[in-house]
Order: sequence, then structure tokens, then C-alpha cells
Amino acid sequence: MKKKLLLSSILLNALILPKIALASTLTVIVGNVGIAVLSVATTLVVIFWIITGILFLYAQGAPDKLSTAKKALFTSIAGTAIVILAQVASVIIGNALLTGV
Repeated sequence: MKKKLLLSSILLNALILPKIALASTLTVIVGNVGIAVLSVATTLVVIFWIITGILFLYAQGAPDKLSTAKKALFTSIAGTAIVILAQVASVIIGNALLTGV
């Protein structure tokens, strides 16, 4: 388990750090970090939706499995809403800082 976590963190750093290191200004660095975080969060949300679908398929009407699937559904909805709201907030804040409005 630790080897998988280490390998995934190395791969993630290999994908994210070159974009951050090549940035020239602070705004570009912050923008690149925001894009990287958004892409990771979006990937996680998609994985949560897939897991939720699989849980509903395996529930087959069993009340205890169905309640677990419903909890996963609400968690997936909340995660999706958080990712969307974070993106909207970052655009609004970025526009406010750049335009001064």
C-alpha cells in the first residue's frame, strides 16, 4: 500500500512540478497550482461517481447495501458541488483581482 502511495505521489509530482517550476510570475504559479488541483479534484469526483454506480449495481435491492449506495450518492453530489463552486469562486476572485472591481 505504501509503495503504491509513494509511486502515485511521485507520478503526481512529475506531472505538476514542471508546470510550476517553469512559471515566471506569482500569478502564473498560482494559476498553475489551481489548474493542477482542479484536475485532481475532477478526477476524484469522476472516480466517486463510478464507485457510486457500482455500489448501486451491486445493491440489487438489499436495504443495507442500498443505504450505503445512497450515502455514496450524496457524497458524490456534494463533491461535485464543491468542485464546481471552487472553480466558480476562483474565476470570480481572479476577475476581481485583475480588474479591481
